[in-house]
Amino acid sequence: MPTSHDTIIAPATATGGALSIIRLSGRDAVAIADRLFRGRRPLASCASHTAHFGTIVRNEETIDEVVATLFLAPNSYTGDDTVEFSCHGSAYILREVLQAGLQAGARMAEPGEFTRRAYLSGRMDLAQAEAVADLIASNSQTAHRLATHQLRGGYSSALDTLREELLSLTALLELELDFGEEDVEFADRNLLRRTMQAISHEITRLRHSFQLGNALKEGVPVAIVGAPNVGKSTLLNRLLSEERAMVSEIAGTTRDVIEELLTIEGITFRFLDTAGLRATDDRLEQMGIERTKQSIARARIIIWVTEVTDTAVKPPFVTSGEQTLIRLCNKIDTAHATTLPQGAIPISARTGEGIERLLKALVEALPATSEEQTIVTNARHYEALTTASESLGEALSGLDRGLPTDLLSEEIRSVIAAIGSITARGEILPTEVLSHIFGHFCIGK
Repeated sequence: MPTSHDTIIAPATATGGALSIIRLSGRDAVAIADRLFRGRRPLASCASHTAHFGTIVRNEETIDEVVATLFLAPNSYTGDDTVEFSCHGSAYILREVLQAGLQAGARMAEPGEFTRRAYLSGRMDLAQAEAVADLIASNSQTAHRLATHQLRGGYSSALDTLREELLSLTALLELELDFGEEDVEFADRNLLRRTMQAISHEITRLRHSFQLGNALKEGVPVAIVGAPNVGKSTLLNRLLSEERAMVSEIAGTTRDVIEELLTIEGITFRFLDTAGLRATDDRLEQMGIERTKQSIARARIIIWVTEVTDTAVKPPFVTSGEQTLIRLCNKIDTAHATTLPQGAIPISARTGEGIERLLKALVEALPATSEEQTIVTNARHYEALTTASESLGEALSGLDRGLPTDLLSEEIRSVIAAIGSITARGEILPTEVLSHIFGHFCIGK
C-alpha cells in the first residue's frame, strides 16, 4: 500500500477542554498553515520543532489567537511535515479553524490516519501503532504501563529477537541446499532441535501471558459468589463506597449479574455481583443462577462469600487451576466462629471490618509484573503467536521424522511469517488489514 502524502487535518484533543490542538500533516501542511496563520513571519521560513504565536484568519476575519508548533519531515509523528495549532477549546472556534483548513486545501483525516501514516513511513511498527490506541484507552496505571512498554518498542524487540534466531536457522538450512550435491550438513540437528525448543518455550510463555495481559488491560474479572443473603451485594456496595447493588433480606433479590469497575493499587478489577447459588423452582432465579455459573467460568478471581458460622470446606461450584479462590467469612459483627476455615478472611461487609485484607488479597492474587516484562495484551498478537506455535510444532515434528532440508526450511519460514505479522516491520500489510486495525482509532490519531 503506497504512502499517501496529501494533507489531512483533524482535532488531536478531545472536545470540551480549555485548549484544543488541531493537527495538519502532509506534503502541503506548512503551505496550507501559512494561508491561515498570521505570525511574525511565515512558518515556511521557520525551523523545525519551534513554536510561534499568532492568529488564525479566515476571509480576513480573525478566528482565534493560537500557538503554531512546526515539525518538519521526517522528524514528526507521521513522518510528513506537520503543524499543530493550539487554540481555545470552544466548539465554535474548532469548527471555524477546521473549515478554514479544509477551504485552504486540506481534507478531513480518517480515523487513525495520522498513526497509520506513522506506521507506513517507518516511524513505528504495527505493534507500536496499536499501542497508541491502547495508551489512549488505558484506564489504570497497569494498563498504561503495558501500553507504554509496547509503544517504546520493548515488546517489538522481544519478537525481533525470536525472528532473528529463526532467520539464522533458515540461513543455515538453505546453505545446505546450495551445497546439496556435496551432502554437507551446516545445521547440526541436535543444536537445531535445542534452539527450536527454546524458541517454542518463549512463544508459549508469550501466548500464556495473554490471559493476564488482557485481564490487566480490560479489568481483572472477579466474581462475587455465594448463597443468597450472605452479603454479596453489601460487599460490592462496600467496595464501591456507594449503594450500587440492591440489598434485601429476601432471598434471591439479585437476579442478574451486576458489573462494576474498581482500581486498586493501579490495577483495574471488574467485579461481578452474582445471583445467590441455591436450589430453586423460580424460573427467573434459575436464569440468574445460570448467569452466575457463566460469571464463575470467565472470572480470574472468585470471591466465595459465606457467613462466619458456615463450616463448609469446599465451594458449591467448580474452579479451574488458573483461577484464584478467596474465601470470605462475612458477618463477624453479628456472630463469631471459634475456628475459621484455613485461609479464610473474616470480614463485615456492613461495617467494613476486614476489607483492607480483602483488597490486599486481590492484588496478591495476580503475578507481579515489571516494566521490562513482555506481556501480550492484543488478541491479534495472540492469534499470530498461536499460529507460530503450531507451525514450530510441525517443524519440530518434521525434524524428528527426518524431513528434507527444503521442507524443514519452509516450516520455519511459516513461523517467521507468523511472528513478523505482529510488528509488520519492513512489511506493508494489505489495505483491508490496515483499515481494520486503524479504523478503531479516533479521528485525531
